[in-house]
Amino acid sequence: MGPLKKLFKQTFIYGLATVLPRMLSFLLLPLYTGILATAGYGEVSVIFAWFAIFNVVLAYGMETAFFRFYNGETSKETVVSTSILSIAATTLLFVLIGFLALDAISQAIAIDPKYIRFAILILALDALVIIPFAWLRANEKPMQYAIIKILNVAINLGLNIFFLLGLPSIFSKDPEALLSKLYVEDYEIAYIFIAMMVASGVTLLLMLPRYFRTTYIFDQGLWKRMLKYAAPVLLAGIAFTINEVFDRILLEQLLPEDTAKSEVGKYSACYRLALFMTLFGTAFRMGIEPFFFSHSKSEAPQKAYAQITNYFVILGSIILLSVVVFADILKVLFVRDEAYWEAMSIVPIIVLASFCLGIYHNLSVWYKITDRTRFGAYISSIGALLTLIINFAFIPKMGYMASALATLVAYATMMGLSYHFGKKYYPIPYNMRKIMFYGGFSILFSVLSFYVFNRNIIVGSLLLLLFLGLIYKLEGDKLRTIFLRREG
Repeated sequence: MGPLKKLFKQTFIYGLATVLPRMLSFLLLPLYTGILATAGYGEVSVIFAWFAIFNVVLAYGMETAFFRFYNGETSKETVVSTSILSIAATTLLFVLIGFLALDAISQAIAIDPKYIRFAILILALDALVIIPFAWLRANEKPMQYAIIKILNVAINLGLNIFFLLGLPSIFSKDPEALLSKLYVEDYEIAYIFIAMMVASGVTLLLMLPRYFRTTYIFDQGLWKRMLKYAAPVLLAGIAFTINEVFDRILLEQLLPEDTAKSEVGKYSACYRLALFMTLFGTAFRMGIEPFFFSHSKSEAPQKAYAQITNYFVILGSIILLSVVVFADILKVLFVRDEAYWEAMSIVPIIVLASFCLGIYHNLSVWYKITDRTRFGAYISSIGALLTLIINFAFIPKMGYMASALATLVAYATMMGLSYHFGKKYYPIPYNMRKIMFYGGFSILFSVLSFYVFNRNIIVGSLLLLLFLGLIYKLEGDKLRTIFLRREG
């Protein structure tokens, strides 16, 4: 199987592992916005923001380091065992510190201690499956990876529906029923975390065979080299998380107290409509990251890397325009309460920002395979700095629109910087004319559809059809060659 066709096949399966579960979890958006007021959803969003930050800290770049050293070391088993032991030790330390400092943490971030207890356990369970999941990806077992990921979110979704819809209904019909004993009034946010904890626990149980099949050898020298490689990745990860979720925390802190959580809730709900671009970028990245490392020593890998980015831009441009054109349909489907729709103006900005981030991930191949991961940290830190500056300066004046614009500026800047430095350290023959052509027309048509023609679905659909026809005319033969070619 050709390398590009193999990549797209694996990306499709990883897409199922990412897109389908996220689409299932996407169903939670109308559930949450239907049950929780804007302020309640805002509180949940702030807690999820802290979740994202600590997920990055607990991984501390070891997943990327695992891929780098698993493909470069003679003893793959030593890489596996050293990585697992490292993550397990730091996770245990995190749990101990978390519970000992529970009250101090609660006061510092203004979150109820009972939610923090749940968060500590969920974060620990998720951290312990980082390396087993990385092992599945490194050994090209996307189906097993996909099944476990899908099961995780299916359990999460099912329990959310049971706790938030089923349990109150059972209690209202028969307060003396056995299941009614599980019902606690005004416990919706805690139920959300209980569902997450159970799903994460089941996932760890399914991944335990990887722990039992490992011959444990801790190579201190290898561990130090992995940490050195991972440190910039950790810094980049924290910076990325600041770009992605820290605006919720800042909105809560910088807006008037009586409206802050409500504004965070509106912003977060409409932000979720950009999920389709995020899912595409994530699925693509999960497919290309192992591909980048495994093909880095092949003959002229730069040409394949350039082709991959070209096709990412083509597909991403279609998704950008599609989400913008059908934004009003999506809001009715997924954000049922009209109280949230006030923030719909951020949708095109956030989708475009996510598109820029996806391109950045494709461009980042140069510093990953040349062991210059520090550049990833530098670039993402600049993005995080821009995010913080713009949010601090303009949230009091512009509210959540400042956060949306900050996200776009940060990701677009990171994309440009990565391209600039990549040309110097690892030149890749990107077809910039083609990239600018498709990206430019997608943005132009999106602006016309959303802002000029005021989201007119007929005009938007015609623009989308015109764009798809243009792509088919120029790229149809090449796309058919990749996806429909028979292997000899």
